[in-house]
Amino acid sequence: MFEKNKKKKTAKPLTKDRLEKAAFLYLERYASSAENLRRVLMRRVDKSARLHGTDPVQGAVWADNLIERLLKSGILDDSVYAAGRANSMHRRGVSGRAITMKLSAKGVDTEVIEAALDGLAETIPGDPDMQAAINYAKRRRLGVFRKSDRPDYRERDLASLGRQGFSYDIAKKIVDAEDAQMLLDEEGL
Repeated sequence: MFEKNKKKKTAKPLTKDRLEKAAFLYLERYASSAENLRRVLMRRVDKSARLHGTDPVQGAVWADNLIERLLKSGILDDSVYAAGRANSMHRRGVSGRAITMKLSAKGVDTEVIEAALDGLAETIPGDPDMQAAINYAKRRRLGVFRKSDRPDYRERDLASLGRQGFSYDIAKKIVDAEDAQMLLDEEGL
């Protein structure tokens, strides 16, 4: 039923067409910044160089030219990527500080990140960090959203919100609020 001597499948040597195909397959599956796509493609270039002895410099040139073409065509746009990721992370309850760190790790420029956070602040009434903290607290059932034993978990809930990048004032407001509905009404949610 199973073949014992089945050969392990190895990657084929990298060509310009294979690199382009890999880039499009990656972009079909994931949103990406230009720098992140460059890192992904360079991992392929390096793997091909190790396994097949292909020229890594030529592969880097192919990757750079491909990314330049994708940027010019609009398929790859760091500002659109940053705005989309910032909105998505905000809805999940990620602080502005954590959004900045995650986008920086993906190779997005600081100015683009700031513009995405400014755009987020314009579309959301009130304090975006407070709303993100409320979203996080709801999802994790922290503070005012905890069902029982709130005083026993006060310090733990404050620490959890702090680890997510929220300020002490925001965390304290959520943990020490008397009623969830009053907190939501106060924030306009």
